[in-house]
Amino acid sequence: MKAILILGLCAAGALAATEIPSQRFDPGSYGAKGDGASLDTAAINKAIDAAHAAGGGTVYFTAGTYLSGSIHLLSNVAIYLAPGATILATDNPAAYDQPEPNQWDKLQDYGHSHFRNSLMWGEGLENVSILGPGRIWGKGLARSQREPQPGERRVGNKAIVLKQCRNVTLKDFSILMGGWFGILATGVDNLTISNLKIDTNRDGMDIISCRNVRISDCTVNTPYDDGICLKSDYSLGFARATENVTITNCLVSGYDNGTVLDGTYQRKQVYNNAGSNAGPTGRIKFGTESNGGFKNITISNVVFDYCRGLALETVDGGLLEDVTISNVAMRDIFNSPIFLRLGSRLRAPEGTPAGQLRRVNINNLIVYNADPRYSSILSGIPGHDIEDVRLSNIRIYYAGGGTKEQAALVPQELETAYPEPRMFGEMPAYGFFIRHVKGIELNDVEVGYMKEDLRPAFYLENVRNIEFNHVKSQHAAGVPTIVLKSVVDFLAQRSSGIPDSRLPSVDRREF
Repeated sequence: MKAILILGLCAAGALAATEIPSQRFDPGSYGAKGDGASLDTAAINKAIDAAHAAGGGTVYFTAGTYLSGSIHLLSNVAIYLAPGATILATDNPAAYDQPEPNQWDKLQDYGHSHFRNSLMWGEGLENVSILGPGRIWGKGLARSQREPQPGERRVGNKAIVLKQCRNVTLKDFSILMGGWFGILATGVDNLTISNLKIDTNRDGMDIISCRNVRISDCTVNTPYDDGICLKSDYSLGFARATENVTITNCLVSGYDNGTVLDGTYQRKQVYNNAGSNAGPTGRIKFGTESNGGFKNITISNVVFDYCRGLALETVDGGLLEDVTISNVAMRDIFNSPIFLRLGSRLRAPEGTPAGQLRRVNINNLIVYNADPRYSSILSGIPGHDIEDVRLSNIRIYYAGGGTKEQAALVPQELETAYPEPRMFGEMPAYGFFIRHVKGIELNDVEVGYMKEDLRPAFYLENVRNIEFNHVKSQHAAGVPTIVLKSVVDFLAQRSSGIPDSRLPSVDRREF
């Protein structure tokens, strides 16, 4: 028993040492006040420099509010935010590093191609951690930025930025109002993001051109932009895939800014019916920047609450392939619950061809109260089909209320447009709109509505090799269940409203 007790104490000590390395550096010892009024930037950076010079250690923030501009992360240094510790972003432009030049500005948004105008940033680092139950409050950060004029100084616009780093851990802290990006990670390998609570005024986390990424147990509330967003842009000067990514046990939402962290979960914000403010955003999305593409992505055990739906997109020439998504629950969803888009915007070096979107599995998904305007959308473009998609064990309940006039709509192709479900306008089907897709199966899929809808449940156009197996759907009297246009190799079995049939080729047909 004594030996077991000694071993247990040793294990506990080892765990504590792992969480907080024994060599600690207190910013207060270097002049930080932590009073929320004195600017502590220099003192914080001195503490980080000292930890780095010592070969590594933890910069330990005790309870207090540390007003700061740009904090320079360094290799082998952990930042630990103790309970009650807050790093507060100043609104003083002189306290921030200014945006560095980037010759690839034209190929992505300004915010993606400048990294140093941030509250906390590091480039080319290894073994970096930000830990602890404290908070990062980006109160002084900007939500966006144009290119500064000569001689103009700008406040930072990102909370945490990591560029071309490896072995990074972000764990347990919260971010309130993180600016344009709460976390912007570009070209980072071996990235772990765990148990974060992000309640912010633009994107929660953007994971760009990263490899070996684990995101788990996070709550991300982003009413005005995306929650968890994967991208692969050209800001590094070359295309690099985002690959080997797991996202699990997370919640994304679009409640009013700050009301998830304070526990009130308010929906007082009034949204317009058009434009970027058409309902809260939230959601998990990837592909609005898609030069390098996406490979080997898994998403599981995720809740979408009062936000937009799941979006998988590639529009800048990259491959999006080998993605599996399972065990997802959605409620009060604005726009499409499922949106798959292959486009050809091609914000990429000249001569880049359109990409490919293929081998995607989505299963065990349930949606309640989805936007009645848009349906779920799977849309490639002429000459470039989405390929090999499996949708299984899915239930979607839409708000309904669609009209005969909507059923007669023919959405434009919009090959070069920014990818977003509302790009096509209102849909001619309430359940699924599927166009330019090759090889798709719907197995145990059910769609319905809460208010009578005068559109068909399914609209298929320029689709090849499609199977409906045990598909259920509501439809109003006199309204077809499915509309087929230019469909090749259609198979239906045990599906309500659709007779068992195998159709080699169909120009137009309704069931």
